[in-house]
Amino acid sequence: MRLLSANIRKLYAFSFLQMTLFPMAIITLFWKDQIGLSLTQILLLQSILSIVMVVMEYPTGYVSDRLGYRAALTVASVLGMAGWGIYSVAGTFAHVLIAEVLLGISLAFISGSDSALLYETLKGEGEEHAYARHEGRMSGFGQAGEALGAVFAGVLYAAAPLSPFILQVGVWLLALLLTRSLVEPARELTTPASHLAEAVRTARYAFLENRRLRSTILLNAALGLASFYPVWLIQPYMQHEGVPVGWFGPVWTGANLTVALCAVASHRVSVHLGDRRMVILFLILIGMGYLGLGFVGGVGGFLFYYLLTAMRGLRGPMMLSHSQKETPSANRAGILSLQSLCFRLLFACTGPLVGMLADGGGVQHAFRILSYAFMIVLPSLAILFLRNLTTSPVGPSR
Repeated sequence: MRLLSANIRKLYAFSFLQMTLFPMAIITLFWKDQIGLSLTQILLLQSILSIVMVVMEYPTGYVSDRLGYRAALTVASVLGMAGWGIYSVAGTFAHVLIAEVLLGISLAFISGSDSALLYETLKGEGEEHAYARHEGRMSGFGQAGEALGAVFAGVLYAAAPLSPFILQVGVWLLALLLTRSLVEPARELTTPASHLAEAVRTARYAFLENRRLRSTILLNAALGLASFYPVWLIQPYMQHEGVPVGWFGPVWTGANLTVALCAVASHRVSVHLGDRRMVILFLILIGMGYLGLGFVGGVGGFLFYYLLTAMRGLRGPMMLSHSQKETPSANRAGILSLQSLCFRLLFACTGPLVGMLADGGGVQHAFRILSYAFMIVLPSLAILFLRNLTTSPVGPSR
């Protein structure tokens, strides 16, 4: 039992290391100034990453459920070291693409495995009701790690453009050592007659049989997109609006601290407001954030980005908690990976279009168009999600 309890602290540490991304606050500048990519190429690159994750997302989740979450996180750490290692010698789009593919597969192995290991650890201790609180803390540690990396990103990049990437290899080495000390909880597993048939059955359960889970996945994917586009647009936005480059690190740090604080507070806020008012709050934050970025502008316009990061922090623990409650233990990582797959597929289809909008009409114009799109799409998905919360839960078919 004590070994299982140690898992929780180690997962907090793993989340911190995974998100301590020294290159993240300057990655768009690196792509533009050091590699020579356009915004269309950058969004295309991220779409390719999303396609890789779409292809790998569910298979890696399924493998994690069968081989163990500890093994999946170990493989992810090795791939992370390889990806960032390639970045440290990259000089062309092809080099960056190879690095991103490796990092994409690494993220696919992590996606679902860390949250599934947390839930199963808590379940082994009879504490699964506390999942949202611990998921919020894990997310908070992750964002704190990214904030720490961002503090030094600008200085490191100015001194030596490759130094953030070299440091990142060391971070993943520490993550690898940490994953080797995790303990795999006991779970009820069955050996399917056909792995393909089992995979299809799980997908059918998530997208066809369980309406509550399906509506949760769809809303979560759309909310995720709303907070993901600005990650790649905010740096050129600030550059265009005349924000000094020296501010980029602190601004990124502030954004990630906002996510961290909101993620930690998510459980309490959700209990106080309830699901309906939480969803309404998400829509208000998204609307204000995009309208501010699209119409206000100026040096201080980036502050509206913080509304979107606040939504991101509040959303994660609450929506993941709803997904976990609808998911059987034997396929937990697989179904959580399907949720990520849905998000990645949507981004792969829309990311290049957003990049072309930004290149053609400017980043602020792209934010305006996105604000209109989200105001059309999100309310209907929110209504569907809230309506299905009142339906009876559905068990997986056999």
